[in-house]
Amino acid sequence: MDADGRLLKILCLHGYRQNADLFREKTGAFRKVLKKFSRLIYVSAPNTVPPLNSADGKDSESVDKRGWWFSAEDNSYRPDEPTECCKGYQESLDVIVKAFQEEGPFDGVLGFSQGASMVSLLCGLQEKDNYSGPVRFNFAIIIAGFRSRSSPHNHLYEKKIKISSLHVYGATDTVIGKEMSKELLDYFECPQTLEHEGGHFVPTSGDGKRIYTEFLSREHKKRFSSS
Repeated sequence: MDADGRLLKILCLHGYRQNADLFREKTGAFRKVLKKFSRLIYVSAPNTVPPLNSADGKDSESVDKRGWWFSAEDNSYRPDEPTECCKGYQESLDVIVKAFQEEGPFDGVLGFSQGASMVSLLCGLQEKDNYSGPVRFNFAIIIAGFRSRSSPHNHLYEKKIKISSLHVYGATDTVIGKEMSKELLDYFECPQTLEHEGGHFVPTSGDGKRIYTEFLSREHKKRFSSS
């Protein structure tokens, strides 16, 4: 904890086929890097993802897997395919609104993969001229993020997003290719980037630790310097 006990409060959104507990477990090293500046709050999406089946026809996954929305009516999701479907999105937004009302306010929001795409939608939501809801935050950390291909979300990308943002993506990510993550940068006014040499995960070594620390140090000073 920092000297005077003041920490940034960050809401964390997991990736597709994860949940809050699983994401928290996978980001243990990441939390250690950020603990001087922040406290992370994890929330699970409300939509249960259908299980994958193994070759012998048995359910190969026993862990509760969640998603923020589906791109098809059969409850499947493809991040790279244009679609008119965003099944479950409103239910997810309701969960996030409830988190802001009951556990907020939050200084920032962090997301991984589909959760990072959801963060980009929340950024666009609070940029809307007529938005007066409780989802308000000052910065975003977007890891393996991408623009949603669901057409009902298009209006959330109409205005340039002005809040501070850090975009993290892997050079060898085969789940969300770095070009998809780099495309999302165009919708942010002053995005900061961190490209690492790895794949689809939250990096904490090398330049990652330094860049996370510098980014959150700036946000911490903005938040508390006048307090």
